[in-house]
Formats: sequence, C-alpha cells, structure tokens
Amino acid sequence: MKSAYELAMERLEKNNPKETAISHEDKAKLAEMDTLFRSKIAEREVFLGGLLAQAKANRSYTEIVELEQQLSREVRKLRDQCEQEKEKVRTQKK
Repeated sequence: MKSAYELAMERLEKNNPKETAISHEDKAKLAEMDTLFRSKIAEREVFLGGLLAQAKANRSYTEIVELEQQLSREVRKLRDQCEQEKEKVRTQKK
C-alpha cells in the first residue's frame, strides 16, 4: 500500500514531467558564469570597500550609509543578472 506522500508525488510527476538533464557543456557554461559574476562582485566589493574605509576614517556617516546601500544594490543586481543568464542556458534547449 502506498503512502499519501507517494501518491502525491506520483500525481505531481504526471503534471510536471522531470526537467531535461543539463549537458556537460551547459554545466561548464554555468560554472563559467558563476566564476565571472563572482569576480565582478568581488571587484565591486573591493572598490566600494576602499571608499567605505575612507568614509569611515573621515567619519562621514551619510557617505557610509550611501556606500553600504550602493554596495548592496550592486551585489544584488549582479546576482540577479547571473541568475538570468544561467536561466537562459538552462531553457535554451527546451
């Protein structure tokens, strides 16, 4: 006798067939994108981190807040771009 969980999973699989497997080439592209965007994020963190350190040394509190917000926005933007690019690779063959 099947459990309610097993029955639910079977119904779910019927409604949503499993996704196609990602090829080795696509996996390599995804890994390359991860590396590229991690380096872009690190670059922004280093650059804005230097400006942030200067602002802290000068005790410019409004500038500190602005730089922290800018860093947060830029990192979020780069992560979103990375996910969009990766999604294109994942769905291009469907």
